[in-house]
Amino acid sequence: MITVHPTRRAPGRLQAIAFALVVLIAALDQAAKAAARAQLAAPVDLTPFLALRLGFNPGVTFGLFAGSGDAGRWALSAVAFVIVGALLAWIWRTRSAVTAVAASFIAGGAIGNLLDRLRSGAVTDFIDLHWGEAHWPTFNLADAAIVCGVALLLLTARSSDSRPAASTLGRAAR
Repeated sequence: MITVHPTRRAPGRLQAIAFALVVLIAALDQAAKAAARAQLAAPVDLTPFLALRLGFNPGVTFGLFAGSGDAGRWALSAVAFVIVGALLAWIWRTRSAVTAVAASFIAGGAIGNLLDRLRSGAVTDFIDLHWGEAHWPTFNLADAAIVCGVALLLLTARSSDSRPAASTLGRAAR
């Protein structure tokens, strides 16, 4: 007997919501960055540990590859494009709402930063967390979305790893 598995399936409600979340996160990030570029001529202290301070990062996390010039800009953009494609494919295939949300946060943030890099060669950063004179590298909403998405994936992976699979239990009993 031959079983036919469809190679494509129409996106379900979960995927539609997840793709909308990707667009929403990227749009919110771009709007916040546009506001920061337009309004932050000087730093604004909001609390003793939080300020809004405009900065531009031509590299990636913590300024890595910042001095790599145009070649680095296009290489980083190409890598981000591939990662976004993989995340969108993962969203398309998953049946887990938690995985879809986590991947949506990561993809939306990656798209937000990719758009900056393609438009101006650097990512706009404006959120400055600090304690006294010690500053965390300035970041943006896209970065925060990526961190939240990765944290959610790690939390769900940890909780699913703590429960042995039913098939493993059956083999262990033999």
